[in-house]
Amino acid sequence: MSTNTRSSNEALIGRADVNDIEAILAVAAEEGEENVRAVKDNADAIFTWDYEKGRRPALNKLYEKAKHSQWNGETDLDWSIEVDPLELVEMQRHSFGQTPETRAAQIAGTPFEKWGDKEFDQLGMESNNWMLSQFMHGEQGALICTAKIVETVPWIDAKYYAATQVMDEARHVEVFAKYLDTKLKGHYPLNVHLGLLLDDIIEDSRWDMTYLGMQIMVEGLALAAFGLMHMVTPEPLLKQLLRYVMSDEARHVAFGVLSLKEYYTELTFDEIRERQEFAFEAAVRMRDRLLQQEVLARMDIDTKEAVKFVMDDPGRQMFQQMLFSKIVPNCKKLGLLDAGDGWLRTKFQELGVIQFEDLTDTSDEYESFALGQSELAESTTAIA
Repeated sequence: MSTNTRSSNEALIGRADVNDIEAILAVAAEEGEENVRAVKDNADAIFTWDYEKGRRPALNKLYEKAKHSQWNGETDLDWSIEVDPLELVEMQRHSFGQTPETRAAQIAGTPFEKWGDKEFDQLGMESNNWMLSQFMHGEQGALICTAKIVETVPWIDAKYYAATQVMDEARHVEVFAKYLDTKLKGHYPLNVHLGLLLDDIIEDSRWDMTYLGMQIMVEGLALAAFGLMHMVTPEPLLKQLLRYVMSDEARHVAFGVLSLKEYYTELTFDEIRERQEFAFEAAVRMRDRLLQQEVLARMDIDTKEAVKFVMDDPGRQMFQQMLFSKIVPNCKKLGLLDAGDGWLRTKFQELGVIQFEDLTDTSDEYESFALGQSELAESTTAIA
């Protein structure tokens, strides 16, 4: 592929217009309730006989921090806290200052205008279940991808750190699953757009594409989402859970930035263009999954019209854009925004997220997410 050739949107994401609602909804999940999903992993397992620890000081520092920052989801979180799903929805409305009057003004002339409290209560509960379910599925994707990084990355310092992340991700899947099972009411299946992205990441044989897809894109969006939810949620157990998960997640994203920044200096322009295109494709798939089409499909409403309203709603647009606040500066740190002819910059402008480019990248800020000494002391006491 030549760096002078701009791949079309059709070639990358299957549609010319990134906001084509019919094309987004046409990608539907497979029928059935299978508990196992098989994806072909085409990568080779790489051994290294260079065991010199600390050859890459930044990765070694990250590894040492990871070893001292472990926590236990069973004992460090207060699972005795009771959570009423309906009360949680009501608390969320209150925290956002939403009243029946403001809601009525927002939904006038929309597919939701005939809804009452019953329908909006149900939508709120379904939305919470859906959001945390996708976090849980994404964390399992990270669990698998990080195990693949251990297998495929050629550097011993990276293998060491990735092994700690495998443990982190197992813990994350565990706590989200337990919250859904014991505090809310069941799971949603894997969103089809997220599933397609995870398939692409796992199927690619190149170790750096696993890093880019998972550590930079999926984990970057998750870190921003956890931060926003932690800031606004009024529910103490979920706030505590997110605080612990975020402390790990920031290290994970930094791991991707530190590793790829070194490796990308070795790549050709054509190889960098391929990474730019993959980053754009991943960004679109993650943006599409945020539309919550599975939730709307369960409600008695025209799904297409409801999705159109969600896409056009300014508040929702701002929320979706904020979720890219970690991805864009990290892509800039890696040189992907302006490499070649600035193709990825143009695409992020098209998605409306380029305004985050000058925020601090995660490799420079991950330590600010670390658990404090009191939190680690509580963790150590609980484990002992």
